[in-house]
Amino acid sequence: MCIALKYGIWNVGEPEAGAVNTLVSGGYAPLAAMVLASRGIREAHDADKYLDCNAPLLDPFLMTDMDLAARRVEQAISCGEKIAVFGDYDVDGITSTCLLTDFLRKRGADCVSYIPGRLEEGYGLNPIAIHQLHNEGVKLIITVDCGITAISEALLCREFGIDLVITDHHECKDILPEAAAVVDPHRPDGGYPHKNLSGVGVAFKLAAALSGSQEEVLCEYADMVCLGTVADVMPLQGENRVFVSRGLEALRCTHRPGIAALMAECGCTPDSVSASAIGFMLAPRINAAGRMGRIELAVELFLTQDPQKASAVARQLCELNRQRQAVESEIYQQAISMLPVGQPPEAIVLADESWHQGVVGIVASRIAEEFSCPAFLICLDGDHGKASSRSHGGFNLFSSLTTLSSLLESYGGHELAAGFTISRKNIPEFRRQVCALAASYYSDDAPRTLLEIDCAIPPELLTIGNVESLNVLEPCGSGCPKPVLMLKNAVIERLQQVGGGRHMRMRLRNGRYSLNAIYFSATPESAFVQQGDVVDIAFTPQINEFRGERSVQMNVLDIRPSCSADCSPDTAGYRALLEDRITAEIARALYPERTTLAMVWRYLASAGNTIEEAPLCLCRKIVRWSGTPLSLGQLMTCLDIFRDVGLLQTQKLHKYISIRLTPGPQKADLSESQTLQRLLQVKESD
Repeated sequence: MCIALKYGIWNVGEPEAGAVNTLVSGGYAPLAAMVLASRGIREAHDADKYLDCNAPLLDPFLMTDMDLAARRVEQAISCGEKIAVFGDYDVDGITSTCLLTDFLRKRGADCVSYIPGRLEEGYGLNPIAIHQLHNEGVKLIITVDCGITAISEALLCREFGIDLVITDHHECKDILPEAAAVVDPHRPDGGYPHKNLSGVGVAFKLAAALSGSQEEVLCEYADMVCLGTVADVMPLQGENRVFVSRGLEALRCTHRPGIAALMAECGCTPDSVSASAIGFMLAPRINAAGRMGRIELAVELFLTQDPQKASAVARQLCELNRQRQAVESEIYQQAISMLPVGQPPEAIVLADESWHQGVVGIVASRIAEEFSCPAFLICLDGDHGKASSRSHGGFNLFSSLTTLSSLLESYGGHELAAGFTISRKNIPEFRRQVCALAASYYSDDAPRTLLEIDCAIPPELLTIGNVESLNVLEPCGSGCPKPVLMLKNAVIERLQQVGGGRHMRMRLRNGRYSLNAIYFSATPESAFVQQGDVVDIAFTPQINEFRGERSVQMNVLDIRPSCSADCSPDTAGYRALLEDRITAEIARALYPERTTLAMVWRYLASAGNTIEEAPLCLCRKIVRWSGTPLSLGQLMTCLDIFRDVGLLQTQKLHKYISIRLTPGPQKADLSESQTLQRLLQVKESD
């Protein structure tokens, strides 16, 4: 059995019993109390605050330059100046643009909206747009969800006599654009307490500053603020929690024909709308407009009051999304075919002339997750390229691009997602340097994927009442994730493929308890599991309704072999050994006793001549088989010792290691291993 672990490390919380009891005494159900306690919440009043969806909103004028921004916009309205709201082509940017455009028009402003063409103009304020808006007589440009890095564009606006008010939520560079106002919660000289507003959240704050009543503006635009906040994966804490909770209420009885039509078209019913539904159903269809070069459809969706027009636009957006999926699949296959054979790079940098600029970001995200490293996909056009990148394992993209900025023509974004333009001739050097940065960030052979699990639970807690009690955590998303639980030592009693063979249903047993589980986008073959395996399950619990009957179901996130002893994923000592900076203390920890070497060898010999496993998964299986503790670093050391004396050969295959036992006599003098000699030498050097 080779179980294909999605996550190399399971970080399992351990709720303190006293905190759980206190929370239960404060009115929380046992399972909800365990989840809250595992997140560091000890008292009921702290839980109430953490989950509060009705907290008062902060004063917009706490944000630096908000007074200047409001004053300049009020002046433009009173003087009849033409205003342009300039946004971005993703859901956050679209909702920001539509919110502020609609708000200003209702206040009597001469206001137009402008979202740049993703393919023609790219991201952010640009000379093409500034020239066009100048020719249309625009005197004030308000950016939403962009603009914080528009240094040269701000100077061009000044040359044309156009005032610029920037509202953004992205990271600031060292120099801010010269503008009438720069409103961004990330400003280093800002004192706004809530740094994690979305672009539409900042646009809302400007509208609220102009209105004088945040409540009135929220009543009108909570749905838009909710959509942008969730789609941009903002933490659902503080004000964002209020925005999303109120927005979900608004979406259930939306007064916007476009949103109602889109929900109906994609099967998102009012009683099923949630943050998850936004992320998986609504947001991709809205994003499709920008990705496929039809941004006007998304704007029309939010601003139209014509139900027939709304239905037509919703159908078009769904069709565009289907087209996007087809293009995405084609680019993905091309990108995979371009990857080097053998050991994968620490970062993937690929470029092609035929790729669709609006879709490569999704493919980069998919590749980054699949290959456990940052991915940079570059769309080439002549001597230049535009790139979309996605992070993995905590690698900071924005910081890395800043370090390599001398190789780039422009860049922007944040830790997890970023874009840049680059000269074709600089791509090889960029690839070399970004791979070096990634190599220095990651630990050799250490698992790069981390699954945060709230707590391990006994099966008797999985009752309908307990699972329903977890609804108290809604809305769930970034910053307040859906509860992730772990069930240990479950026996797979039955496996069944469902959904046309795309998904896997399981029947599990733990003691006298039988449980149902569903593992989406997995099969017994892809997950490498079979009936009778004893496994640990990481899952989110849910209530399944079928033919009028309700039951608890486990929505599986990952499966791993159960362990009967400690199995640490630590490889820091092994990395030190490889880099020849080992100390006596590390050598003593890594040095394998003869019994450890014998145990590992016996397992390898019993598993067949060729083994292909994720290293940590292999380590867990050896521990389960032997009942003896073993760390990943110790296992890798044992493999190196066996390799030194010709007992086996190893090869890294991306997430996996391939081990082939060499033919011939299976005896060798382990004392001749250079690895073992080095450990012994340093170990006895004290």
